[in-house]
Amino acid sequence: QAQLVESGGGLVQPAGSLRLSCVASGNIFSIEIMGWYRQVPGNQRELVAQITGGGTTAYVDSVKGRFTISRDNAKNTVYLQMNNLKPGDTAVYYCSADIRGPLSPTLRYWGQGTQVTVSS
Repeated sequence: QAQLVESGGGLVQPAGSLRLSCVASGNIFSIEIMGWYRQVPGNQRELVAQITGGGTTAYVDSVKGRFTISRDNAKNTVYLQMNNLKPGDTAVYYCSADIRGPLSPTLRYWGQGTQVTVSS
């Protein structure tokens, strides 16, 4: 079993910045893809950005040029730097990680979610 713990959400004004962090812990042999999703009540969860173990990244079009995903493999941590935030970015943000245990197959784990609110 593994756990993901997120931090860094909050209230920010439009054009402001926030940095989300997510630390994986527990029975971990390796971590493959790590990602950030977001969800607004009544809508489906949306992939925002993801990063492979080798550092290849991908973003949803609406955040390209504003958000940057990165990871520290030594710390089992993924980050999401969010700049020039817009009210439309308001959502609960969830991190995900595809984790392989020493004696178990790769499973996708989720964090508990952190609220990001962009408002003046």
